[in-house]
Amino acid sequence: MQRLMHEIVRYLVDDEAAIRVDCLDGNDGVTTLNVHVAPSDTGKLIGKRGRTARSLRMILSAASMKLHHRYALNIQETIES
Repeated sequence: MQRLMHEIVRYLVDDEAAIRVDCLDGNDGVTTLNVHVAPSDTGKLIGKRGRTARSLRMILSAASMKLHHRYALNIQETIES
């Protein structure tokens, strides 16, 4: 699932090098995918009124049903140091 999300996000952002997808398994049986992108790409990934983020979550939900496992998606900015 991590690779799928990385591939989808890759086509939506400008700075592909800044993409990082972390997987965190929760105690409640939900796996959280944290997608980190460059600050300039955060808005592109969220979209107007959250439409792109909602679409990403819908794709994740459809894949979750097939795998019989729950996933959650968080979009975060990569902090440059």
